[in-house]
Amino acid sequence: MAVMSDKWIRKKALEDGMIDPFVDRQKRDGAISFGLSSYGYDARVSSEFKIFTNVDSAIVDPKDFSTQGFVDRPGDVCIIPPNSFALARTVEYFRIPRDVLVICLGKSTYARCGIIVNVTPLEPGWEGHVTLEFSNTTPLPAKIYANEGACQFLFLQGNEPCEVSYADRAGKYMGQTGVTLPKL
Repeated sequence: MAVMSDKWIRKKALEDGMIDPFVDRQKRDGAISFGLSSYGYDARVSSEFKIFTNVDSAIVDPKDFSTQGFVDRPGDVCIIPPNSFALARTVEYFRIPRDVLVICLGKSTYARCGIIVNVTPLEPGWEGHVTLEFSNTTPLPAKIYANEGACQFLFLQGNEPCEVSYADRAGKYMGQTGVTLPKL
């Protein structure tokens, strides 16, 4: 496997629709940076947030997930309570080639504030908006900015296409749009 360069990412995004919408270069201008970088792509978080709350004493159960544990908060910013988390999604829609695995890393700007971004790998053949988890590890409220950089995706290309892709397996998160909660 090899980490793919900005040239490869640009070509796949523009010719094959791998990233849509695609920002061809890093943008900052008073925002947390997003867009194409040297060996990755910094995705933006949308303005659609689900904040974890314990108002109804819901139990977090990945086999029987209750929507009562979240409140919807669309907006330009999201305030995450202390020691809590929020779910969001990327602005960008991804279409992953069957010979590529994508790894997500959090942005250092958020990490330096005690905000951890968690995403599982994007498997070969998967497509959709990426659901992001922002964990506020601090004892203070934390702010997330919509339409600004949230995480960086690194693209690893295999020596050959995989035998069975996520699409071939009819994966349960295939084609997801919006913030997608756990499914069994």
